[in-house]
Amino acid sequence: MFNAEKVKNDCVEWIKSFFEQNGKDCNAVVGISGGKDSSIVAALCVEALGKDRVIGVLMPCGEQHDIDMAQLLVDTLGIKHYIVNIKDAVDGVIKNIPFELKPQSLTNLPARIRMSTLYAVSQSNNGRVANTCNLSEDWVGYSTRYGDAAGDFSPCSHLTVNEMKQIGRLIGLPDVLVDKVPIDGLCGKTDEDNLGFTYAELDRYIREGIIDDDEKKKKIDRMHKMNLFKLEMMPSFKPEI
Repeated sequence: MFNAEKVKNDCVEWIKSFFEQNGKDCNAVVGISGGKDSSIVAALCVEALGKDRVIGVLMPCGEQHDIDMAQLLVDTLGIKHYIVNIKDAVDGVIKNIPFELKPQSLTNLPARIRMSTLYAVSQSNNGRVANTCNLSEDWVGYSTRYGDAAGDFSPCSHLTVNEMKQIGRLIGLPDVLVDKVPIDGLCGKTDEDNLGFTYAELDRYIREGIIDDDEKKKKIDRMHKMNLFKLEMMPSFKPEI
């Protein structure tokens, strides 16, 4: 049985400990998408550090239809925030690469520019960048390496989507943020549309090993195996000296 209150309290203490050891008096810098994960991570950081030490960064790529959700989150938490539109940066890179990028490159480029933006804000504001991924996304590789999969500390990477929602409700976030349909904000599709299965199905499989659809099981297992490299340290050659 998942004890949301205990896990939430333990996570808050973990964040406090991280900052004591890795940047006392530093600020937590969180990319705010308007979805549940960034909302919950930001709220946990506020509880751990106080709202004056949490900085939100909103990074639309041109027009973002749900930017109001990101604004609602920073207003609810009362945190300092910046809005950095990354469209010019994305377009500039695409324009100056001397060949046509493949669809996967076009999808991942904005996520990587967003992470560069977060580190630029962080290094100019005595910060540490929060990773906002959850276990369900990481399990099937639904993140961009060196994009949203990067960060200095990761409060929620061992929590499933369902567990994240329980914590979001516990800490009092607006329901519209906790229950918002997950969407990456880049390709216009929901996460579940892209994945081909629901997070409820995935979470049950992760925690209980149960899934009713054999084809979905095979797909999840295949995606997990293919994307394990994203969760590991970069391989490095060690010479015998």
